Amino acid sequence: MKYYAVIDTNVLVSAAIKPESVPGQVVELVLDGVIVPLLNKAIIKEYRDVLLRPKFDFPEQIVKDVLNEIDGHGIYVDAEHIDIDLPDPKDLVFYEVVMDMRKEEDSYLVTGNIKHFPEKPFIVTPRQMIGIILESFE
Repeated sequence: MKYYAVIDTNVLVSAAIKPESVPGQVVELVLDGVIVPLLNKAIIKEYRDVLLRPKFDFPEQIVKDVLNEIDGHGIYVDAEHIDIDLPDPKDLVFYEVVMDMRKEEDSYLVTGNIKHFPEKPFIVTPRQMIGIILESFE
């Protein structure tokens, strides 16, 4: 079974810092093809910009390789604008993409900042996403 999800940048950063963490498991499921990442150009740009911040000191080639892998497994969604106020306006693109894809498929937004988004059952933490996937094996 495949799961469609928008992966918030904070999940990707957490996974890069600590690969054995729950966010790391989520990214591993993306790379294994279990989770299909939902993307658009703005999301990929955000991933790149944040991962290449000097404070993280991630090697540029590794960032490029990881983003190429994510891009290769992903589906690009041309989402319509949604007029909603979020605590961080940069999060809007993630919400727009998941809402657009939900018109066709069950989809999730996986974030470590759950309070930055409306309270919806499809906006989940990395741990909740792992739980949803594990439930399908029971």
